[in-house]
Amino acid sequence: MNTRENPTNDPSLESWVESARGHGDFPIQNLPFGVFTRRTDGELACVGVAIGDSALDLSACWEAGLFAGTPVEHVNVFARDSLNDFVEAGPEAWSAVRGRVSELLRTDTSTLRDDAAVRDTALVEQGKIAMQLPMRIGDYTDFYASAYHATNVGKMFRPDGEPLLPNYKHLPVGYHGRASSIVVSGEEVRRPMGQTKADDAAPTFGPCRLLDYELEMGFFIGVENSLGARVSVEAAKKHIFGMVIVNDWSARDIQKWEYVPLGPFNAKNFATSVSPWVVTLEALAPFQVKHTTRGADDPPLLEYLKGADEDAYDIQLEVGIASAQMRTVGTAPHIVSRGSFRDMFWTITQMAAHHTSTGCNLRVGDLLASGTVSGPEESARGCLLELTWRGTNPITLPTREERKFLADGDELVMRGWCERAGATRIGFGECRGIVTPAE
Repeated sequence: MNTRENPTNDPSLESWVESARGHGDFPIQNLPFGVFTRRTDGELACVGVAIGDSALDLSACWEAGLFAGTPVEHVNVFARDSLNDFVEAGPEAWSAVRGRVSELLRTDTSTLRDDAAVRDTALVEQGKIAMQLPMRIGDYTDFYASAYHATNVGKMFRPDGEPLLPNYKHLPVGYHGRASSIVVSGEEVRRPMGQTKADDAAPTFGPCRLLDYELEMGFFIGVENSLGARVSVEAAKKHIFGMVIVNDWSARDIQKWEYVPLGPFNAKNFATSVSPWVVTLEALAPFQVKHTTRGADDPPLLEYLKGADEDAYDIQLEVGIASAQMRTVGTAPHIVSRGSFRDMFWTITQMAAHHTSTGCNLRVGDLLASGTVSGPEESARGCLLELTWRGTNPITLPTREERKFLADGDELVMRGWCERAGATRIGFGECRGIVTPAE
């Protein structure tokens, strides 16, 4: 079935869950997957789906026999503390489960709506749950897929040379990150300690002084490739389960001193935050657009990177900062940038294809992130390094506080959503994190 015509994405669908009607992020057309616990002692984690201001416990639905006739009917893959067992069931199961959930939540289906015992057990307000890291992540790779971001960084650090390095438009540049320090939205992020070196001074060890965020999108691998096997651009979507917002926290002063000759290490390994609800590619299908960032004058693609002409996604993104002072007086996060994922130079399918081009085996739960999402306008720059141009142009918060880089107590709030005429708006929720002092 062409996922652009999938009936679960029909904008005329409505849910009997009242808060889902007109919900900006989680209407019935979205149905992202996540893992949560109820905020009571002794409750085990389970797999669920976001619907409006509530979450549907899929384990409770399975126990009630509501997944009979689907590929998961014989094993409760939802009574788990990660999505991995469900995702390992494969694309047919993903689609079948999402389709069954859509059916159960529609206004014209009474099965769950009118069964008070099951409904009251399975449907829980999101304010009464605690979200967990959605996947058990074995490996994490971060790319550098925005030419706008790479050009800005190149201009800062190589003002007399070519901003983009010679390989940039030939292949998606990336590095292997640290899976063990990935945390779910809402967890605090401690300012890292590290070795830095000021110009004309000896190296010192102490708290990072130039702490930054990076607005990114990430995608989880759902179908493995065996060691030695490559995944083509055309096949890559079948290997991707879904997408999340990613904040790649970055210690710029530590990075500056350590990155030659092997690239990011301690400047990146202390924390990466992800949003808790995984939006499937099936839900994102109506927002798939032509990939238009490669220009006529750019070098031709090698054959293994061709075929991604329709693989961009129009995901709108924004970043807000709320200082401790702002939160004390009740001031909403100050929006510092807005951008679009459609501005990326490389697509997620090209990233996956390039990652496996050597025969590298990707596994279920692996997270691949895009790198900083930046656009052509100054307002679309996806990190403080770019927004303040290395600190030379500070931003001013509503409380008249200035920021060149992040201060202790600052909370970062990232949001993402998709909307277009003829489709229902869907969103990713939030990716939050508060900076705490170094120890």
